[in-house]
Amino acid sequence: MSIFTAALGPIANLAGSWLQGKADKNAAAAELKLTEAKAKAQILLSKETSVADWERIMAEGAKSSWKDEYFVIILSIPLILCWIPGAEGWVDRGFEQLSKAPDWYFYSLGIAISASFGVRGAQAFFKRK
Repeated sequence: MSIFTAALGPIANLAGSWLQGKADKNAAAAELKLTEAKAKAQILLSKETSVADWERIMAEGAKSSWKDEYFVIILSIPLILCWIPGAEGWVDRGFEQLSKAPDWYFYSLGIAISASFGVRGAQAFFKRK
């Protein structure tokens, strides 16, 4: 065995170890990316499931509730009064008075109506405009 052959063995082992380390590092990085992607997918699935469960529970509760009908009736009154001769003034005065209401009142009313009809229903309504 020559000196060249004796030196080549450890160098080959060192190069092989280096290549194996690089391959292991790349495999670990790929596994980490896969694990992160699976975790993100699970979070999104969990979020969608939670939203669907919440909407199902709200729909079940609304079956015996009159609040949706209440808001529809209340919101329809000015519309109906506009078509009744002599009642237009009531509508005008009513909206004039409402224009003086503070912003928090309208925000609260909007939240109550959105909760009644469902957040998605409200979002769909406002996207049409």
